[in-house]
Amino acid sequence: MKYLEEFSDPVLARKLVDQIHATVTKPWAMMEVCGGQTHTIVRHGIDQLLPDGVEMIHGPGCPVCVTPLEVIDKALEIASQPGVIFCSFGDMLRVPGSGRDLFRVKSEGGDVRVVYSPLDALRLAQQNPDKEVVFFGIGFETTAPPNAMTVYQAKRLGIPNFSLLVSHVRVPPAIEAIMQSPSCRVQAFLAAGHVCSVMGTTEYPPLAEKYAVPIVVTGFEPLDILAGILRTVTQLEQGEHVVENAYRRAVQDEGNPTAKAMLADVFESTDRAWRGIGMIPQSGWRLSERYREYDAEYRFKVRDITTEESTVCRSGEVLQGLIKPHECSAFGTLCTPRNPLGATMVSSEGACAAYYLYRRLETPVEVVTTGG
Repeated sequence: MKYLEEFSDPVLARKLVDQIHATVTKPWAMMEVCGGQTHTIVRHGIDQLLPDGVEMIHGPGCPVCVTPLEVIDKALEIASQPGVIFCSFGDMLRVPGSGRDLFRVKSEGGDVRVVYSPLDALRLAQQNPDKEVVFFGIGFETTAPPNAMTVYQAKRLGIPNFSLLVSHVRVPPAIEAIMQSPSCRVQAFLAAGHVCSVMGTTEYPPLAEKYAVPIVVTGFEPLDILAGILRTVTQLEQGEHVVENAYRRAVQDEGNPTAKAMLADVFESTDRAWRGIGMIPQSGWRLSERYREYDAEYRFKVRDITTEESTVCRSGEVLQGLIKPHECSAFGTLCTPRNPLGATMVSSEGACAAYYLYRRLETPVEVVTTGG
């Protein structure tokens, strides 16, 4: 296949759906880890095409959504300080902190800028030597290599006024945490192809064996998702639990050795809190001792900021796959993309945003009748 449109071919999609129906004999629950996969599933109604009893559980695969509230508050504190240029991708600007977001800081006079690459922030540091330039580095293994490269370049070029506020998280420890939860219903996983394109697949076989769950690496287009589901239910029906790579056009089992070497140099593993979920041991990265001088948490002395999560927003339960977005009483009423309570409604990859944009499922509706 040469063109992206071919991965949405309705005839091929129908064939895959028919094969899934022919394979399934009992109910199964599987989790797609990536928020991009969630949006494809919801946008194209893939979960509605599956056999009765086959459930897609939406996982914590949205990097914006799992960035903890205390890290947002650290970003707000840093961005509010005079002499700081705070840089971020655009999807972080509307994520609510305890009482405001980065847009509010910008409206109050903070120098908050949207950039399209961490290297843009590094160039700003070169161009503004009298300012402290901070880049908000969030995300899974996919976005970590360019952030690591930028810190590496800052050190190599001797740029002292650049730093990184780090909130990187890793998928395999999250899968382990999900499987260890007493309320876990997940029987299989669709793993995120872009993460595996960086890290490879070698971390997944021990998880598949330990928890007896199939793990199928797949992509993000409708045919990718359906092919991944077919492989997954085939394993479940046959009582197998191995790792399959259904995304070989992008993923090699060994991953990207150059990117992995850069990550190993610049970052080190650390315990990391996930928004709405809590602390997951060794689930994140921080700058290693060699690059600690570029760590914004140390430079701006915000490491001790802690924040209580909202009791109204149930995004944590959504991220753990315990409820669907529309099962939250605030969904579509108190919580909308214009007035979000949590990051899952803000992010372009958030499950709540997907349900709101493509379905508006079971939001409370006032029925008005008139007499006749």
